[in-house]
Amino acid sequence: MAAAAIGVSHLVQSTRAGADYGFALVWAVILANLFKYPFLEYGPRYAIATGKNLIQGYANMHPAAYWIFGLFTLSTMFAVHAAVTMVTASLATNLTGIELPILAWSAIILVLCLLYLAKNTYAMLDQAVKILMVILAVSTVIAMVLAFVNLDYSPPPQTIAPEIWTVSGVAFLIALMGWMPIPIDAAAWQSIWSIDRIKQTGYKPKLNEVLFDFNLGYLGAAIIALCFLTLGAMVMYGSSQDFASSAAAFSNQLVELYTTSMGEWAYFIIMLCAFTTMFSTTLTVTSTYPDVVNHLIHIRKHGHSSSKSPSRKRHEYLLIGVSAGTLLLLWLLGDRFRFLIDLATTLSFLTAPILAFMNHKLIHQPEVEIEFRPGKWLYTLSISGIVFLTVFALIYLYWMIIY
Repeated sequence: MAAAAIGVSHLVQSTRAGADYGFALVWAVILANLFKYPFLEYGPRYAIATGKNLIQGYANMHPAAYWIFGLFTLSTMFAVHAAVTMVTASLATNLTGIELPILAWSAIILVLCLLYLAKNTYAMLDQAVKILMVILAVSTVIAMVLAFVNLDYSPPPQTIAPEIWTVSGVAFLIALMGWMPIPIDAAAWQSIWSIDRIKQTGYKPKLNEVLFDFNLGYLGAAIIALCFLTLGAMVMYGSSQDFASSAAAFSNQLVELYTTSMGEWAYFIIMLCAFTTMFSTTLTVTSTYPDVVNHLIHIRKHGHSSSKSPSRKRHEYLLIGVSAGTLLLLWLLGDRFRFLIDLATTLSFLTAPILAFMNHKLIHQPEVEIEFRPGKWLYTLSISGIVFLTVFALIYLYWMIIY
């Protein structure tokens, strides 16, 4: 989950927040992480409590919940997949020095992902990705500390931060929080991974073991988001440098955040770590969306209580189909980097209140035993989170309709 989370929301959106607004949006990053926490935590909690994934739970709770989740997944998956693939492709250009159109690099990245998944070598990559993510996280923290030591956060006197409560400001605010730290859809992904992990190892962990694992990754993702915002603010805010609108230029700016505070010696290490982190995100998304759609089709055909596993052959077809659809979207949009990122993150935020409500209802269903249900503090945070997400979604719609 952490490997999937530390991607576009961190490398792109958090950095943009710092570059454009300084430290003015720290509260948005903190609140988004806080109020989304219950609904993402309910994924592994439900899986351990029932032995089922959330998609099965939605279908069991009410047919409408199943169809809503299916509709939201189908309406957002190509934009989400395209966004993470484009960022990975831009980093590949800088890492290799091979100048190709972003669509060509995106196709190469997706073909590599499909080859990995076809050969079932993801488990082999898993440990390497974890190590490189730790290196990226440590490097980010070090870069942030060195930025405070070596750089003076003193924007020119004439610097005026953009207004937040305007059409463009609210649009970016929602885009920032949309994937912070990850879309709420990922709760369903986490539930599927939890069940698959139990089948793989033959060991069913206790609830506290699962939650410790989840909390460690979640807290780490939240801290790294604040680090990227800080780097954007310290290095770019108040300068004459605008945040790039193209994917290739963005990857240059990303690495400059590190080299400005750490030195040019860090260039290749940071670029390799950033690429590997984004590749792991793309690989995860490339595998997970077909898996989710496969589960949706399987439940539709066999019911939510079926003990059969979803068709492996259908999953292979979906792997190719979803990747082909993503490339088609990238071809239609071209290198409209910021537009695609904002589109995907905004769609995710607007669906968040409904998915949050569904997850809250699901974890309190009779099939979830009392000992696995949220305690009082988590229940209160859950209700507060639904209110928070709903209010900001309505604020966004108000600004878009009125202005």
